[in-house]
Amino acid sequence: MNLEKHLHTYLKMGICLGAALAAFTCGAVFAKPSTQQQIEQAEKERQELERQQKENDKNLGSLKNTEKGLAAELTQLREQMKEVVERLTELEGQISEKNAQIEKTKQELAQAKEKEEWQQKCMVANVRFMYENGQRSMLATLLSQNGLSEMINAADYVERIAAYDRKLMDELTQNRIYIEQVEARLEQEKAELEELKLQAQTQQDKVAALISQTSNAIASYQDKIQKAEEQALKYEAEIKAKEADLETLRKKLAEELALSREAANATWRSIDQVTFAEGDRYLLANIIYCEAGGEPYAGKLAVGAVVINRVLSSRFPDTVVGVIYAPGQFAPVASGRLEAALAVNRANADCYKAADEAMAGATNVGTCLFFRTPIPGLTGINIGGHVFY
Repeated sequence: MNLEKHLHTYLKMGICLGAALAAFTCGAVFAKPSTQQQIEQAEKERQELERQQKENDKNLGSLKNTEKGLAAELTQLREQMKEVVERLTELEGQISEKNAQIEKTKQELAQAKEKEEWQQKCMVANVRFMYENGQRSMLATLLSQNGLSEMINAADYVERIAAYDRKLMDELTQNRIYIEQVEARLEQEKAELEELKLQAQTQQDKVAALISQTSNAIASYQDKIQKAEEQALKYEAEIKAKEADLETLRKKLAEELALSREAANATWRSIDQVTFAEGDRYLLANIIYCEAGGEPYAGKLAVGAVVINRVLSSRFPDTVVGVIYAPGQFAPVASGRLEAALAVNRANADCYKAADEAMAGATNVGTCLFFRTPIPGLTGINIGGHVFY
């Protein structure tokens, strides 16, 4: 077994080099997945793109609804701001008017105080005059009148002057007090207006902050909407491209199926015309392991039979190595699983038994040249998890 592995390793190096040179020369991609696997992968990718597109459309709708709600909210906020600004303008006008009234009241108060002070000085002067001249002067003044009637009139005149002074003084004092009360009331009203103005300014700042916040949110959502719309266009383009790829791959699969049907009319060699190289058994057993390691024995034999059928058909390379390493034929070659299996000989006894029987000409799938996992519409020989056609 060790000798067989060493021989295969040596042979494989030459085979891989030859296959790589062939792929390079022909411009082919080395060891691609099978056409059907490419179709399945493309179909999955298309479905995933459609799922992402639906999710993106749903997100786009949600973004637009949110943006619409924010726009309505912004309109309301701007209306509020308009009302607040109008209220501030009104309050500032009222405050300005109140200041003018206060200024006028202060001037009136100053004049009233001046009159009150002047009247008070007059009364003080009159009192001082009476006290400075003494009651004798007053009596002499009265006695100097001609007759009792004139004397009574003179005394009454003096009393009326004093009463007038007191009355005038009281009136001036009451007027001054009234003006002071008016001034206090105006100052209180001004203070209330200032408080209302402060509240309006606070509300203005709050609404301005909300407008800024909402505007920024709208801008952010508009940016997200733009990106979502761009992504929607991208998904649409990718889906169209994927559908085009699928159409191409389906045509290719149809050609493969036609090739499989035409193989019956192709030139076939008999098994005794094939000369197997050293390492073919090792290589075939490991590709059987990679493709059907979890299948029943019949599935393992069927995979081996497909490889040998290709060797026998004029449509494919005439060696086991050429068939297995042909570009785009066996997925384990492309994925690296075959190389990993060959490195440690993962093939078990059933894999080797199936390889031996297939190399001896045994087949349980007739002249089938392809196999894959079952798909709707594809008919053939079903063994285990594969359909052979």
